[in-house]
Amino acid sequence: MIRERRNKEKLASYYKKFMEEGVVDPNVHPWVAESWQRCAALRLPHDTMPKLNKLSKEEIVAHQKTHEFIVKYVDGLFEQNKQHFNVHNLSMLLIDEEGYVIKNYALPFFQRVIEDIQGMRVLEEDVGTSSISVAREHKVPFLMFGPEMWIKDSHSGDACSAPICVNGKIRYIIAFFSLDQGDLPYDMLLSLLLTMKYSIEQHLHLLEYWNIYSMTMNELPVSVYWVGKDEKIKYCNDNALNRLEGKEKLDDVFLNYEHIPIKKALKGSPTHRREITWITQDRTYEDITTVLPVKTANEVDGALVLSMSIEDLKTTIAHATGYSSRYSLYSMVGETNEFLALQHKASRIARSDNNILIQGEPGTGKQRLAHGIHQASPRAAAPLIVVKCYNGPLPELEAEFFGAKDSDNQPTAGKLELSLGGTLFLDEVEKLPVEMGDKLAEALKNGIVNRETGVRKKLNVRVIAACDSNLKRLADKGLFSRELYELVLNTVIRVPPLRERVKDIEVIATHILAEMSAQHNLPPKRLSNRALQLLTGCSWTGNIKQLQGVIEQAFFHTPGSIIEADNIKLPGDRTLEKSWKYDKDAFIAAWKSAGGNISKLAGMLDVSRVTLYRYLKKYGLGPKEEE
Repeated sequence: MIRERRNKEKLASYYKKFMEEGVVDPNVHPWVAESWQRCAALRLPHDTMPKLNKLSKEEIVAHQKTHEFIVKYVDGLFEQNKQHFNVHNLSMLLIDEEGYVIKNYALPFFQRVIEDIQGMRVLEEDVGTSSISVAREHKVPFLMFGPEMWIKDSHSGDACSAPICVNGKIRYIIAFFSLDQGDLPYDMLLSLLLTMKYSIEQHLHLLEYWNIYSMTMNELPVSVYWVGKDEKIKYCNDNALNRLEGKEKLDDVFLNYEHIPIKKALKGSPTHRREITWITQDRTYEDITTVLPVKTANEVDGALVLSMSIEDLKTTIAHATGYSSRYSLYSMVGETNEFLALQHKASRIARSDNNILIQGEPGTGKQRLAHGIHQASPRAAAPLIVVKCYNGPLPELEAEFFGAKDSDNQPTAGKLELSLGGTLFLDEVEKLPVEMGDKLAEALKNGIVNRETGVRKKLNVRVIAACDSNLKRLADKGLFSRELYELVLNTVIRVPPLRERVKDIEVIATHILAEMSAQHNLPPKRLSNRALQLLTGCSWTGNIKQLQGVIEQAFFHTPGSIIEADNIKLPGDRTLEKSWKYDKDAFIAAWKSAGGNISKLAGMLDVSRVTLYRYLKKYGLGPKEEE
């Protein structure tokens, strides 16, 4: 707080009046008066400096080490302004947020030597009223005249303190003290104090940002180099450091340095996302590299290099976009011999690297099985890329599998590249056009051509394909790619329909109820015997997906913990199967039973989605988004 110059004789009389009579003169600054009253209540001595709370020698060393980063910065500020301190006989303290003196600059403080004051606590309860305590309490700079201080020995000089705040919290306090009897150039001192306060706060803000940037740079699987005009490294993150082998220049490490576009960036030309090979004496890195010119006042004085391993890049993108396995083999449950045989076979072939064809009716759990096989395989840490196949335009499908160029004419990765090292799951593969199937099979067998170098590279990808139809029959009729069929035919798994494993219905239903309870954080529910009999007596043409829809509907519409037969709406009775095409109420009942989910309803009624959309429009119903 900037204050007008005060008459020190009058201030001294106010101090004497309070000490002798306990009366606060109205002219005393209210913050000072409040502090005096608190000090009096604590019975703090006020004639001479009391023995202060002080850190041990070992603690002082550790204290200064902890705050070394700010001490170095304040040292620099003090050196730049040392002349002002000498001319006006000033000392300066750097104090931490708990009130302990980190370092004393220039002249002694309160007639003590420098070694004495460092490590001492100078809060209000220690030294009484001071500019430090007022600035700390009110979080503003405060100029205090000598006679306002609690300790009488300190009345010979004035003091001014400022809190150093970051994000609204006091981190440090800097305090100026004068031992002179004469008046000081207060405007100059306040200007210097505020300038130092602002400078330190900005420095702390930058340190905070830098720490975040540094953590980010070191966590990302990217090698980052900041190269100066002289081509020496000014900064590198941990990943880059591991490649440098202690060298200061990139050309001391990388044998093909001249082919890396750093000199181009130093001349002002950027390079974006280019595939570059970095060759050292011991190994080779295949990276996607960006090199940008660093400018100061529109003049290039360095280059920023961002380089990431192609394999790491694809894995990172895949995981960041959710391309990972959501289910294990043991998330599928059952006790029948048919199911246990399926689970055992899936576990066995997961450990091999064969391509797999999963065949089964809609709703039998083919997608969950594919997830489980990937998770149980040696490729579990790599991406699982799922493609829902469809009979679309060839350019659109090629872009999805092989990538395309974005609005900046830069190449983007397709599903094949994203799945490198991992698994490519082709769901409903029978819907893929023959021409696209041929192109995909050719790429999987022979590799793809690098856009930059023109070199063909083999693909390390395992394929799992799932289909509802007889894929061999489709290939024989020329309706599906023969090449792709033969590629995925290494191992075939048939998933049995639910009607072949009726004894598993109870286990599956109980598992679905447990998942529902955990997912929605609701109390558990169970099926009554009559409800279970009702479920096991149903044909389940939509298989597990259809059963799940019915269980979910019953779960949410049963108020208690026991699901009775009356709470279950079966979609597959004969009346419903025959009447839904003509009876709006029957269709609506099925629609509600499926929870408004098109896929579930299609499985329940054994019709295509296109047909369902036609009836939804006819009956004035709107589909909800699918889960």
